[in-house]
Amino acid sequence: MSAPKFTTLGCRLNAYETEAMKELSAQAGLDNAVIVNTCAVTAEAVRKARQEIRRLRRENPTARLIVTGCAAQTEPETFAAMAEVDAVIGNTEKMRPETWKSMAADFIGETEAVQVDDIMSVTETAGHLIDGFGTRSRAYVQVQNGCDHRCTFCIIPYGRGNSRSVPAGVVVDQIKRLVDRGYNEVVLTGVDLTSWGADLPASPKLGDLVMRILRLVPDLPRLRISSIDSIEVDENLMQAIATEPRLMPHLHLSLQHGDDLILKRMKRRHLRDDAIRFAEEARRLRPEMTFGADIIAGFPTETEAHFENSLRLVDDCHLTWLHVFPYSRREGTPAAKIPSQVNGKTIKDRSARLRAAGDRRVALHLTQQVGRNHRILMESPHMGRTEQFTEVHFDTPQPEGQIVTATITGTSGSQLLA
Repeated sequence: MSAPKFTTLGCRLNAYETEAMKELSAQAGLDNAVIVNTCAVTAEAVRKARQEIRRLRRENPTARLIVTGCAAQTEPETFAAMAEVDAVIGNTEKMRPETWKSMAADFIGETEAVQVDDIMSVTETAGHLIDGFGTRSRAYVQVQNGCDHRCTFCIIPYGRGNSRSVPAGVVVDQIKRLVDRGYNEVVLTGVDLTSWGADLPASPKLGDLVMRILRLVPDLPRLRISSIDSIEVDENLMQAIATEPRLMPHLHLSLQHGDDLILKRMKRRHLRDDAIRFAEEARRLRPEMTFGADIIAGFPTETEAHFENSLRLVDDCHLTWLHVFPYSRREGTPAAKIPSQVNGKTIKDRSARLRAAGDRRVALHLTQQVGRNHRILMESPHMGRTEQFTEVHFDTPQPEGQIVTATITGTSGSQLLA
């Protein structure tokens, strides 16, 4: 009997769910299988998924090949039509024990080959929580799934469904277990994290969850938040930023663009000044706060003047860790139908200019840390991260999983030295 092989494409949430599937498939007794957890964020992501499936079939000619994830959810017929694929299961089905029990049967019948239901009908988050996904030092906790918004460039709501939240009590209990197992940092993750709570009784906000975790799990050294939509940040979250040193001073912002007209065409809910105002307020409350951000280059109708506003936003918001996405036309999204698509060469050039601006901000941030003391969570004997999520390299081995205090002596590439 050979354990199933898993390949994960795409986001951190997919990686989290792969860990859940490993447990579920093991409990079901599945063997001699290859499972591909796909991403649908761009057309290129789907192309890569198909390429990976063909490669895995060549390497595993006798294994059952099962495709799941967002691309399987949004276009199951594409993967069901591939000769290499034995079964296609949706994002809801992949988190159900009974799905894996059926996959563990000796034969997957024709009627079971595609198990993909309407994701929009799902009203609860998957109940399968993973204790300890991540490194030995950092664990990730999924508190939310899906998205109620319909940005014109994004296919993800059709892969993930509408927003749904894990109740606060369930989250707190899980984090307590993680702390008991020795984890020094927990990261809250989701598809649209700042929408957490809207579907729960009394409609609590993300800030309420953060404050509750910090109050009820006093032994948790570090709590980190993954990507947020700054326009949805509530008063309690701002209060936590101002008063809770255990909430890490690093926020990844879903900004997408720096020009008001393009933001409206993207159907975003904030304007340029909203983003700048939030960043200024967060840094006023927590001077050591650093920001990452998602920015798309080359959205349809983007002129050079529009793009320059995105470029300036990097400095205006004091962004440090940029995730630059060259716009990729995605069938099934409103943006794909906009006639004024930007040509590929221009998109590539603008993406490079944005990345260069991000590199300059990283270099500035690193230089400013030299001579300062930092509390660093060790991910391996020679590498850890500061509270601002900056990598630090140590020549002398440190205890993995522990928080050590060190003085920054220099920089090397995108790392600090200690």
